[in-house]
Amino acid sequence: MRYSVLLEPINEPEFQGYYYAHIPTLDLTTHGQGIEGAIAAAQELIEAWVEEKRSRGESVPVETKSLIAQVEIPDALLRP
Repeated sequence: MRYSVLLEPINEPEFQGYYYAHIPTLDLTTHGQGIEGAIAAAQELIEAWVEEKRSRGESVPVETKSLIAQVEIPDALLRP
């Protein structure tokens, strides 16, 4: 089974080089150092989450389709 992971750099000085790893289908987020670290953290989180759901007899969402889109807003909205 595969799950999409959206990676996003963390923009805080103390986390330079770290990335958020979002798993939209499961509504989970983790982080790791570098892209590889974030993907590894996501895999560990997904496996633990699925194992917990299965042990409770709960269903696990299956990703059927993944799309990523961007929305552009005017720069003027970002100015103070």
